[in-house]
Amino acid sequence: MLDFTTPNLNRRSMLSVGGLALGGLTLPDLLRAQEAVRNAGGVVRDKSVIFLFMHGGPSQFETFDPKMDAPSNIRSATGEIPTRIPGISFGSTFSKLSKLNDKFSIVRSFTTGSGSHDSKPIVDSRYSAGANLGSHYARIAGTSHPTTYLPRNVVLYPRAVDPSAMPAIMKLGKFNTTGPLGDAYEPFAPSGEGSLKRDMQLHVDPNRLDDRRHLLGSVDQWRAAVDKAGSSGSFDHFHSQAFEALSGGMSEAFDISKEDPRTIDRYDTSSLMDVSKISRRWNNHERYRDHVNSLGKLLLLARRLAERGAGFITVTTNFVWDMHADKNNATMTEGMGYVGTPFDHAVSAYIEDIEARGLQDKILLVCCGEMGRTPKINSKGGRDHWGGSAPLMLYGGGLKMGRVVGASSKDGGEPADNVVTIPDLYATIMDTLLDTAAIRSMAGIPDVVSKVLNGGSPIRGLI
Repeated sequence: MLDFTTPNLNRRSMLSVGGLALGGLTLPDLLRAQEAVRNAGGVVRDKSVIFLFMHGGPSQFETFDPKMDAPSNIRSATGEIPTRIPGISFGSTFSKLSKLNDKFSIVRSFTTGSGSHDSKPIVDSRYSAGANLGSHYARIAGTSHPTTYLPRNVVLYPRAVDPSAMPAIMKLGKFNTTGPLGDAYEPFAPSGEGSLKRDMQLHVDPNRLDDRRHLLGSVDQWRAAVDKAGSSGSFDHFHSQAFEALSGGMSEAFDISKEDPRTIDRYDTSSLMDVSKISRRWNNHERYRDHVNSLGKLLLLARRLAERGAGFITVTTNFVWDMHADKNNATMTEGMGYVGTPFDHAVSAYIEDIEARGLQDKILLVCCGEMGRTPKINSKGGRDHWGGSAPLMLYGGGLKMGRVVGASSKDGGEPADNVVTIPDLYATIMDTLLDTAAIRSMAGIPDVVSKVLNGGSPIRGLI
């Protein structure tokens, strides 16, 4: 337990520095283990994946496959907008992404195989043994980066950047489960939604954790004590690293205020609309509000973490893409205004930022949800659950960009060719992060991890 309120430093308190409980291990223990991983070397690529999970199930029609030649009850309810690639159009909400689509690729033949609400592109009982995909990655790469000490596996909910946001919905899609891999590989949730965050027990008044000046002042006081203890040789190298990870670079990495204000403004989606005007007719109006207020800053935070060595970063807002036009959810046209407009802004800002930083080969962005929507618009102006076809967008990571992979059927309900499944998406992600060919020849890889590595093939047309 890390106690910032204790002025005197003794061996017992120093042994608690970095006491981040991970399946019975402390952070110093894990740093020792990570050094062994680093010394082994070879299979972990210097790349990261940001998985922007479109929770609720986005429509393929109003995003990347508008089908404007189809009947009016099938084609995009928001119309279409031309893109930089001749003959390819998007739903009209994506006005900014349409000008950048030579920089990213879309898959029009992706299927999740189920119309159920869950988090299956990231956690799937069928293909990942009910463990977060990032947990499988951490099982190979180690739980923390060998030089920055950042967690390899992170999940960002709206509260990571907006303390006033609602808690993450976990009932219909748990992102922090580790299945048979164990709690040591649970994603780190800086918004306080996971047990790892609770295990970082800082003895600071919890009501003041959001007071940056108070927290950093406490850290500075403790650092002075640590420096004094270090000069007397009262703690070892790994405990020193652990403290620096938790009180130094790690806290800085999670602080988006360190960015240039112009960069923050470019990402920020909270200024796109007056959230007080989101219709309270929909029970989901508070979640639309959180999506608008947080999505851009979540992507900015994800970029900061990826730059610093976090390998698999899940970003999700609260269940906003579920557009049934019922008492909970808006119609397709109104809902895409609340949900698609912030997505278009945030993702385009991210792409432009990554391009400017020259990181397009180092970080892979994946955007999809747990399913797509029905080919036919329902009588209220919404679309219902559909597992046959779903939108998928990928940017960066060294893959081929400006591609349109596969095609859907005339009504947009099923893949027509080059079918891409969840195991294929897993394989694409893992092949980005790891030298999977080398891993296949290694002994000691758990069967559940091997299934993720070998269950599908990287997406044809992008590799």
